[in-house]
Amino acid sequence: MARPFASSADLGEKKQSLEVLAEGVYALTAEGDPNIGAIEGEDFLVCFEALATPVAAREWLARLREHTDKPIRYLVLSHYHAVRVLGASAFGADVIVTHDKTRELIAERGKEDWASEYARMPRLFKEPASIPGLTWPTATFSDRFTIDLGGDRGDLVLAYCGRGHTEGDLVAWLPKERVMFAGDLVESQAALYTGDAFHRDWSSGTLGEVASFGARTLVGGRGAVARGEREVAAAIAQTRDFLAVMLRETGAASTLREAFERTHEALEPRYGSWPIFEHCLPFNVSRLWDELHGVERPRVWTAERDREVWDQLQS
Repeated sequence: MARPFASSADLGEKKQSLEVLAEGVYALTAEGDPNIGAIEGEDFLVCFEALATPVAAREWLARLREHTDKPIRYLVLSHYHAVRVLGASAFGADVIVTHDKTRELIAERGKEDWASEYARMPRLFKEPASIPGLTWPTATFSDRFTIDLGGDRGDLVLAYCGRGHTEGDLVAWLPKERVMFAGDLVESQAALYTGDAFHRDWSSGTLGEVASFGARTLVGGRGAVARGEREVAAAIAQTRDFLAVMLRETGAASTLREAFERTHEALEPRYGSWPIFEHCLPFNVSRLWDELHGVERPRVWTAERDREVWDQLQS
């Protein structure tokens, strides 16, 4: 029996939990749906991620407004994927910040990614007609971007740790509180999506750079907030292990179908019950197969290509 395409059959609402991580530092998690956050400056807000539509984003902002009414000065987007960025217009931010490469990726493949992700995860796109168009940053950086939060609140440091989940992932780091928003470079008790990834860089130098910050609280792209050094280390280790197994099993296969079957068999016992595992794995293995066979940059995912890969591997 064929599996329903990607997350198209996942239509049940997820329970959202707003957590206060430190004074003026907030995260919204939702049982494996994309995580989102906010940081208070002295007289302004920095929001992290934008969700898939303005309607979905406004629901998050209504909850945030129960805690603070400060105006939103910065909206930080960890990378270009549609479910992270297309709700940006709801924030009314003065500045939208991304890495340089994220802006390039929006220009190169933003429209195709929008159509792809809408078909894969329709539940996340609440009232898609509310999306005014592609989200474009107004400020970009290559290495570090520092926001002075004012008063005694210290800095928020946006940092590029290397190629990973995409070419342009950033993390948001609060040195004073030792809190990190890692985007999809780290997942905590949630499966990885690697369809636009650089697996070898991500599993080695990039995760090493993430770990070097020494976070005591880490908000990954999906899943529970990791609290304490042990949980943070476990989340990073889980991400690295997932990638290492993919590299080992796909690298040992002689065909794409064999690569998928080997990788699924190796990962499923530990990760198979975690959010989006079955959804992501065909796209993950397809990208890694390309990478190991000399395709340096990920091929563009379109709604049509998604279906072809799904039918080939998950049928």
